[in-house]
Amino acid sequence: MKATQIGDIKVGENQKFALIAGPCVIESREHCLYMAETIKKLAGQLDIPFIFKASYDKANRSSVQSYRGPGMEKGLDILGEVKEKLNIPVLSDVHSVEEARLAAKVLDVLQIPAFLCRQTDILIAAAKSGKPVNVKKGQFLAPWDMKNVLEKIESTGNRQILITERGTCFGYNYLVSDMRSLVIMRSLGYPVVYDATHSVQIPGGKGTSSGGERGFVGYLSRAAAAVGIDALFIEVHDHPENALSDGSNMLNLDCLLSLLENVKAIDSLIKGESLDEYRK
Repeated sequence: MKATQIGDIKVGENQKFALIAGPCVIESREHCLYMAETIKKLAGQLDIPFIFKASYDKANRSSVQSYRGPGMEKGLDILGEVKEKLNIPVLSDVHSVEEARLAAKVLDVLQIPAFLCRQTDILIAAAKSGKPVNVKKGQFLAPWDMKNVLEKIESTGNRQILITERGTCFGYNYLVSDMRSLVIMRSLGYPVVYDATHSVQIPGGKGTSSGGERGFVGYLSRAAAAVGIDALFIEVHDHPENALSDGSNMLNLDCLLSLLENVKAIDSLIKGESLDEYRK
């Protein structure tokens, strides 16, 4: 498997799993900095490499009335401040060719949303930035279909790639996580990420917004770690019931440390580390 380098963090090649985490959307500068600093401290307690995630624009909200974020210019300014003040890599979604070019000036990882994962021009623009690209597998794709997505990115010469599993469509409004997908996608040669919070989302489940079942986040995270992952993606909020986007499926910040302890224990076992090393 090829490793993907994100700042000082090496993802893949049997390294300990990395954490990609943060609120779904940037709600304010203060909240973003608070969340990034708090999650960094929690991850640091367990020596887990951390990449901060927050979207500056949620372009696929269910309703035109829903909050989308501060926009690219202000959002990138906030993420740049997080990066500079806290010395952590930052990740956000890009939705167009022009966005990819501009966002690459700030972001350490360009993320391709699931609904856009087959859009050739966006994939190539993100890849040409030279930055690592995290592609979320569309809910409508089989894991082996990601081979074609990877070839589009590879055509630019960029091999800094992550592939994220975030659930597959299962009837109306529900998603299901096929853990075989993690094995199949890893066989394509790149590090695999499991998105535990979007996998419990119920798209459009509330009519004008998505629902979710955050109570299953821990179970699915542990299951994915047991299969084998290179990074865990979790959207986290200090007050998810009041979040401006995806509150129903975001993990409460108070639950993050215990979840990470469990995932690290499983990750350490399957990657050959001893429990004595983990307990130090």
